[in-house]
Amino acid sequence: MPSSKYASAFPAAAALLATTAVAGCSDPSSAAPQDRAQPAINVSAQQKRVAVTKDATAAALLPDPVRRKGAITIADTAGASGSPPLAFTADDNKTPIGVEVDLAYLVAGKLGLRLDLEHTGFENLFLGVDSGRYDAVLSNVTVTEERKEKYDFATYRKDDVSFEARKGEGWKVSSGKDIAGKTIAVASGTNQEKILVDWNSANIKAGLKPAKIVYYQNSSDYYLALSSRRIDAYFGPSPSARYHVATSGKTEVVGTFSGGGNHVQGLIAALSKKGSGLAKPLAAALNSAIADGSYGKVLQRWQLNSEAVKTSQINPPGLPKAQG
Repeated sequence: MPSSKYASAFPAAAALLATTAVAGCSDPSSAAPQDRAQPAINVSAQQKRVAVTKDATAAALLPDPVRRKGAITIADTAGASGSPPLAFTADDNKTPIGVEVDLAYLVAGKLGLRLDLEHTGFENLFLGVDSGRYDAVLSNVTVTEERKEKYDFATYRKDDVSFEARKGEGWKVSSGKDIAGKTIAVASGTNQEKILVDWNSANIKAGLKPAKIVYYQNSSDYYLALSSRRIDAYFGPSPSARYHVATSGKTEVVGTFSGGGNHVQGLIAALSKKGSGLAKPLAAALNSAIADGSYGKVLQRWQLNSEAVKTSQINPPGLPKAQG
């Protein structure tokens, strides 16, 4: 059942086999360039992840507690609330895979640390960092000014969000006015939800009907609602939308935007507790991987080339705080 209350910010997703290359359709005025046709995504347990060697310069930046431990605990959402191709389970229903998982292994390798990977729901990621259970989070977390008050960030991917709708209906979303009167599903607590709320406010002021925003518990509910015409579109992370478009054949991307809305280019980042000393080594590890090409290979294998960044930044400008 849909809910008007906050639910998990990352809906569960079935492990769908990618048998075609991603070829998302998006609004040309707002979308990043799309990835070129590539081989099918490997969703088996035999991942053959991109291997890296330790970067001594990056490792030297590690805070003493992590260095002494010889391991780094990184959390993602590859469990029940996973979302392909970000973090989900392989076709054996137990092996964690996805671009976030690969990048966690890559960062740990660059820092010369053992990776202790933990999986949880999105709503528990921040609590886990607060309590010290997790050293860092790699789970499609966008940099925001509010989050920067409690956490440090090392960026690793552009944050683009997309509207996924039924195929062939001729509806496109190029601005907020295009959702007026529509029913849009979104995961609560996310930046795309904030974008919808802001657009609704602007539409009401302009005399337009606001969109009805609804929430579900997992991806199967979102897509069932879409196929049964209970919603007009699902607004979620672009990688997940493009992946589902490629694997279902029944939907299409009808609009793509920065996760920062009209304010900034949204950026996805590794999150750590503010003042923990982990942001610098995480950024250094990512920049080392960018320089030697291993970072690019990871994004290539998940067909996310268009979301690559040229450098990992520490605490860049994020999505502004809500006004009022």
